Amino acid sequence: MKHSPSLLRMEALLNEWLWQEEYWLPPGIRWQDIETKEDKGRFPLPRDLIYTLPLAFAFIALRIVFERLIAVPLSKHFKVKDRIRIQAASIPKLETFYKQNSAQPLQSDVVSLSKQCGLSQRKIQTWFRHRRHQDRPSNTKKFCEASWRFVFYLASFTAGLGSLINTPWFWDHRECWRGYPKQPVAEAHYWYYMLEMGFYLSLLLCVSVDIKRKDFKEQVIHHIATIFLIGFSYCANYVRVGTLVMLVHDSSDFLLESAKMLHYAGWTKTCDSLFVIFSLVFLVTRLVVFPCRVIHTTLVVSVEFFQPFFGYYFFNALLLVLQALHIFWANLILRMVYKFVFLGKVERDERSDEESEVDNEEEEAEEEEDECSWEQRKGAINSKLASLANNCVLNNLTNQRNINSRLPKAR
Repeated sequence: MKHSPSLLRMEALLNEWLWQEEYWLPPGIRWQDIETKEDKGRFPLPRDLIYTLPLAFAFIALRIVFERLIAVPLSKHFKVKDRIRIQAASIPKLETFYKQNSAQPLQSDVVSLSKQCGLSQRKIQTWFRHRRHQDRPSNTKKFCEASWRFVFYLASFTAGLGSLINTPWFWDHRECWRGYPKQPVAEAHYWYYMLEMGFYLSLLLCVSVDIKRKDFKEQVIHHIATIFLIGFSYCANYVRVGTLVMLVHDSSDFLLESAKMLHYAGWTKTCDSLFVIFSLVFLVTRLVVFPCRVIHTTLVVSVEFFQPFFGYYFFNALLLVLQALHIFWANLILRMVYKFVFLGKVERDERSDEESEVDNEEEEAEEEEDECSWEQRKGAINSKLASLANNCVLNNLTNQRNINSRLPKAR
C-alpha cells in the first residue's frame, strides 16, 4: 500500500523529532529489532496508541447509556435521596452576572448589583448562595458517576488479575526485564493497555462536566500522569511492569467507588466497614507494594539488564509523581480513619467526595443559620401574638367583670 507524500513527510518528521530511538529504547537497540514478526507474536508499536482515542469516545457514549439505563434505576432501587434546595428567584441581572462573571461576587460587585436591582446587599448574597446550591450535583448524579467507575475498575481488576496471575513476572519482578526490550506482548495485555488508556482519556475529556471534588487538581494531575505513563510504557515496551502498575491501582479503586455508592444510598454501617477495607488495601498497595516492589524494580533492578537512558528516567519520574499523589491521598484517608476510630463513624470522604468549592460548608452553615434565625423570629412573633391575644382576653374578661360589678348599682 502506497502512502501519500504528505504522510511520508509527517512520518519522517516524527521519526526525526519524536520517535528517536535514544528516547525510547536502551542503547544499541533499534526500532527494527522489535518490529512485529508473525512467528514471535505481537510487539508494541507507537502507532497502536491511536486506537485509544476512539476508545475514549466509545467509553463516553457507553457511560451515558449506562447511567441512564442502569445507574439511575439502580439509585432508585437503593433509595438514594437528593437534598431539596431552595430555588433562587428569577432575577435576570443577577443570573447574567452569575453566568458571565462569577458565582461568588466581590463586595464591590454586591454593592453595584444591589443598586441595579433595588435589593439589599444581604438579599444579593443570599440569592447567589441559593444559586450556587442549585448547581451542586445531586446525590443521584454522584451515585451514577461512582457506579460507572466501580463497574470499570472491578472489570479491569478482575480481567487484569486473571491475565497476570500465571505470568512469571507477576511473582518474580526480575522477569519484567529479562530479554527486554525484545518481549512479545500477549493479546490480553495489549487490550488491557488499550482499554485502560482509553478509559483514562475519557475521564480527562469529561473532567469539565464531572463533579469537581476537593482534590480536583490532584485528580487531573493523576489522569495526565497515568496517560503519559501508559503511553510511554507501551511505546518503550515497559508493558510487563506497566500491567503491574495498573493492577495495583485498580485493586483499591473499585472498593472506594463501591463505598461511595453505599454512602449516597445511606447504608452507613456497610459503607463504614467497606471504607475500612478500602483504607487497608489502599495503604498496603500504594504505600508498600507500589514503592517497595514496582518502583524498586524499575529504579534498581532494571539497570542490571540495560544501561539507563532517557526512557528510564522519564518512566521513573512519572512513577514518583504517582507516589507523591498516593502520599497525599493516604494523608486524607488516615484523617478519615482517625475520625472513624475516635468519633465512631466516617463523617465525609476526605479523599474526593467533597466538592471543590471551599465555602460549601460555610454556605450551608449560613443557610442553616438563616433558617434558624427565621424560626427564632417566627417563634418570637408567635410568642408576641400569643401574649397579645392573652392580654386581649384578660382585658376583655376584666372589662366584663367591671361591667357585671357595675350592673347591680345601675339597677
